[in-house]
Amino acid sequence: MLVALYGATIGKLAFLGVDAATNQAVCAIFKNGIFESKFLYYLFFHRKQDLIKEAIGGAQPNISQTILKNLEVTICPLPEQRAIVSKIEQLFSELENGIANLKLAKEQLKVYRQAVLKKAFEGELTKKWREQQTDLPDAGGLLEQIRKEKEKAAKKAGKKLKQVKPFTEDELEDLNRLPKEWNWVKIGNLTLGVEYGTSAKSKESGDVAVLRMGNIQNGRFDWSDLVYTSDKTEIEKYLLSKDDVLFNRTNSPELVGKTAIYKGEKPAIFAGYLIRINQLSELAVADYLNYFLNCHIAKVHGNSVKTDGVNQSNINGEKLGNYPFPLCSLPEQQTIVQEIETRLSICDKIEQDIETNLEKAEALRQSILKKAFEGKLLNERELAEVRGAEDWEPAEVLLERIKAEKAQNGKK
Repeated sequence: MLVALYGATIGKLAFLGVDAATNQAVCAIFKNGIFESKFLYYLFFHRKQDLIKEAIGGAQPNISQTILKNLEVTICPLPEQRAIVSKIEQLFSELENGIANLKLAKEQLKVYRQAVLKKAFEGELTKKWREQQTDLPDAGGLLEQIRKEKEKAAKKAGKKLKQVKPFTEDELEDLNRLPKEWNWVKIGNLTLGVEYGTSAKSKESGDVAVLRMGNIQNGRFDWSDLVYTSDKTEIEKYLLSKDDVLFNRTNSPELVGKTAIYKGEKPAIFAGYLIRINQLSELAVADYLNYFLNCHIAKVHGNSVKTDGVNQSNINGEKLGNYPFPLCSLPEQQTIVQEIETRLSICDKIEQDIETNLEKAEALRQSILKKAFEGKLLNERELAEVRGAEDWEPAEVLLERIKAEKAQNGKK
């Protein structure tokens, strides 16, 4: 059996299955007549954290051979070791099947989430709702509303209105069909401009949190790993307002383009790898925009326009402004958000239950090993069977025999 002595793999275990040599980072424990190999493996697996705690050194702690030799271990007759290994593997097999089913359910939830979002942005979730409305604007009315609201916002902000190039017929052909009351527009139609975050260096403490790309998790902000700033100029310029939607412009190819919505949880600004969209609230409900940017349609578009570098991809503000957006009336956007959240809240509850059960499964694994090496895993019938084996002998007899063998080998 091999034990990794230091580095990122410290405490890892394996059997040597081929002819090989080891280096100084690995220690080999040679098979002998005291332990069944798998019994030793599960024993060390159970005691792994004890070993790591004994490791010496700073940045790269090391398990020495002396620490290994001084590790106190449980010993029992060889037939009992084999029976314990068999029982462990039977229970672990059942446990792994349960874990596999939980992980499958977790993957199926991801598929369901995307199915909900797909139907939401095809108008399916609010089809009956639309049939009950009498005063919804048509697609042309929505475009006129965009023009008026943007002109009003530009005048109020003292900005020159930037024209957004409409979709071509060919581009519209590549997008899915929308209800007649909806219209495909570009995200640039919903805003007077996007805004990049601060490039100033953050600190471990300060007056205001700085949200980074790692804080965006599943369309929400994770507040558990924060950096801070006390720079008043930066805070004034980049302070977030409730319902700001932030877009991750630079990340690994699979994560670039993720978004989250700021709900005013605590004062915060945003870092340079994020873009604030600054959508006009008269045109787009923030949650509707956030859910759309996390759906399959938006992800596909992002993959088609991103620029790939070494381990990093980028979607700049201009490309973000050209993202497609399924525009419908504000009341319908609000209704869609309610329909989505009703369904996804059930998903969240199921997912939490799955995570709880996965944690319980890991605890159960350790409980099985604890019982095994306390002599409590085998029942009386199983113990009676192993005590009838030809090579059964009490542990103290086994140890005396090994001691005698070692003494004889020492003389040689």
